[in-house]
Amino acid sequence: MSFGTLPLLKQVKTFGNVAHGTFWVEYPSGLLDLTRSRPPAAATSEPPAKEGGHLEFEVDGNRKVRIDPTQSAIVIVDMQNFFLHPELLDHPTGLACVDPLMRLLPFLREKGVRIIWLNWGLTEKELKTLPPVLIRSFTKEGEGGFGCDLGGNWGPALMRGAANSDLYGPLHDEWLKGEKAGTDVWFHKNRVGGLWGPGTAAGLYLKEEGINTLLFAGVNTDQCVLGTLIDAYFGGYDNILIKDAAATTTPSHGQSNVIYNTQSLFGFVTGSENILKST
Repeated sequence: MSFGTLPLLKQVKTFGNVAHGTFWVEYPSGLLDLTRSRPPAAATSEPPAKEGGHLEFEVDGNRKVRIDPTQSAIVIVDMQNFFLHPELLDHPTGLACVDPLMRLLPFLREKGVRIIWLNWGLTEKELKTLPPVLIRSFTKEGEGGFGCDLGGNWGPALMRGAANSDLYGPLHDEWLKGEKAGTDVWFHKNRVGGLWGPGTAAGLYLKEEGINTLLFAGVNTDQCVLGTLIDAYFGGYDNILIKDAAATTTPSHGQSNVIYNTQSLFGFVTGSENILKST
């Protein structure tokens, strides 16, 4: 198995099951059609004309993808005060993701892509049933962690309804705008990955809405973003990581490792500007 930039195909190739409607088509031009709309015509090497509403944009690895916005959603993970507000954490790379998202979200809404805000928001019942491996990972020297008082007006850590669990700054206003428009939905999660079980609220929503393609953004890239992206990979979704709208506090290799493995194994990688230039 080879990773990195693969050579272009010499002939058109279908991946998946056309009869079941779960297929991609890759063309010698480098275009990958993820829309599941039309299998390739016999003996053709050229992609069919793009249907109205479909989007095409460049991804890493000398490829371009075609998606159907009506079957797509962006999943924004944990862009909350707990992880981004300077009073609670020093996360300059996370804050740098805010501007790309603020430019991208209105564009995606206009094109018909659903906006999913996927955030920590524990209940008292969940707090009592979290597995020890998760509880310990959110403590420092055995102190703090989920539900601890963060002082001031921030409330208990990552609990539902607490100020520290709100979306950060302008993103909160962006969510309210989308909620009013009926384009945005908010789901709470209680694990690092937000699609980890068959009954997660976000997972049920994706199935009910017929969504196949997921764009990923948020923090931390190599933790909760990756956890949710891998959940989606196991679930058979088309995954596209937006690398300038995802960040982490870990050393630089954490970000680069996720970018490398997403391009190589889990899906595709692109930048927000590529999406904004969609044709």
